[in-house]
Amino acid sequence: MTEPRSRGRMQRTWRRLRLRWIKATQPVLGPFRARWGRSLMLRTMTITGLVTGAMIAIAGVFLLTSVSNDLFSSRLEQSLQDSARATVQAQRMIDSFDPADRGGLQSLQTSVLRTVQDTSSSQMIYIRRQENQAPFPELSPVASTPSALGQAVSEELAEAVLVAEEPQYWQAVTFRDGEAKDAPGIVVGSSLKFPAGAGVFDLFIGYELSATAETLSFVQRTLFVTAVGMMLFIGLLVWVISRIVFRPIRVAADTSRRLAAGEADARMPLQHDEHFDVLSEGFNDMADTLQARIQELDDLSEMQQRFVSDVSHELRTPLTTIRLASEVLSGQQNSLAPGQQRAVEVLSTQVGRFESLLTDLLEISRYDAGRVTLETEPTNLVHLVDEVVTSLRPLSSSLIEVRPLGGYTPVDVDARRIRRIVSNLVGNAIEHGEDRPIVVTVDSNAHAIAVAVRDWGVGMDADDVDHVFDRFWRADPSRKRTLGGTGLGLAIAREDAAVHGGFLEVWSAKGVGTSFRLTLPRGDDVTDFVSPIPLIPEDVAGGADVRETTGGWLKRPFRRSIKTPKEGRS
Repeated sequence: MTEPRSRGRMQRTWRRLRLRWIKATQPVLGPFRARWGRSLMLRTMTITGLVTGAMIAIAGVFLLTSVSNDLFSSRLEQSLQDSARATVQAQRMIDSFDPADRGGLQSLQTSVLRTVQDTSSSQMIYIRRQENQAPFPELSPVASTPSALGQAVSEELAEAVLVAEEPQYWQAVTFRDGEAKDAPGIVVGSSLKFPAGAGVFDLFIGYELSATAETLSFVQRTLFVTAVGMMLFIGLLVWVISRIVFRPIRVAADTSRRLAAGEADARMPLQHDEHFDVLSEGFNDMADTLQARIQELDDLSEMQQRFVSDVSHELRTPLTTIRLASEVLSGQQNSLAPGQQRAVEVLSTQVGRFESLLTDLLEISRYDAGRVTLETEPTNLVHLVDEVVTSLRPLSSSLIEVRPLGGYTPVDVDARRIRRIVSNLVGNAIEHGEDRPIVVTVDSNAHAIAVAVRDWGVGMDADDVDHVFDRFWRADPSRKRTLGGTGLGLAIAREDAAVHGGFLEVWSAKGVGTSFRLTLPRGDDVTDFVSPIPLIPEDVAGGADVRETTGGWLKRPFRRSIKTPKEGRS
């Protein structure tokens, strides 16, 4: 039990750290992070650049280390050989000195210093009498050339020369001479044995490595410039190759986007690659098939629309005759037998429903044909809603309340169509509201105005909600109708909303009730907007977030229509 808990704490800690990192870097890395998630080309270029940069860095470090070690080893070997040659030459001179001439020892020391200076390639010479020897006043204990070599000799090097297990010892040092720039170098130590009891002297020869350091610095600069140049070249190469490789994909995406936008003739050109050409041919064949199928469906749809329109028009004339005959019979009802009177009433009712059905069929056929004309005028939606509710209130046995929270500013809409939408929604609420209260809310914001009709009736389940705007669909065909209806009301209402650039949406739950929301944008230049009224009613929203209750941003739908000011307005 302990291990899973520990793993869970680690995962939560990791998520918190990750969220903090994302939040802290969002202002700088946010755009790149967003583009990273949607661009395969950017990911390919970035990964290639990082891998290439890492490889160049590793190769550069390896090359620089090898060159540095080789230069230092070469310079050290030269210094050791140079020091050995000078030491041997100095010891020969010392060995050739007459030990009886004690007064010439000082001159011998000077000659040794000069010989080492002349023999070696260095001018930093330091000769020092070893410690732990008896004093020898006839000879100076120290002799050196002017340099900072004396301060650079460490105790470790002096101890090693004193022990003398090897003929030579060396140490890497830094020469510091006053205000002069510090210089890297090597000190090589050996020993000289003077005659006549003068004892053993340490011989230190210093070699500066400034030239080697400059050479190494030049190599570093050269490698850095080369690495930057290679990175730029590789980046440019990857960009060019990515453009070439992704071009067919971009062409495919652009072609599919044009097809989706309705450009039926859009096709993918050949890319002169066997695999992409197969893709292009397959895509074009699919587009041809789809275009042919769509054309067939368009033809059938047009025929159907024309049939519905023609039949509706043709039926109007005999229907008018029947209605006139019905009115004549209704005027003579008092002279008819009771059974005949009932037949005349049924005839009048059915003629009225038939006229309503024909009117709806003609309206829906206009939407299908895209021949809708909006007669717009400045309309106060609060007043419009109040008029509709007042006209329908006698048909309802329940309370219908209008809550105008906003929306008093007039908007340019086709008042007849908006009145039809509101009338349809309130009528449905009366029909399915189970005699419970109905609330009609009007509200607005800077970009939209909305009307919501809420009832606490039978409601609908999720499957019914998905079909509520379908033509001739009814949630429960067995329910008794009190207000009539043709089954096209909500379908026409949704088209009425869409032709205004708005939305008609519904929320419903079985046994809880239904809420329809009509949202209209304020003006033609508003393309995205948020409804001022929540789609999910506040009494059932519970803990739902704001986006879920409001429905989020709404994008203006496209519908073909002709918008003209209502007659009498300029």
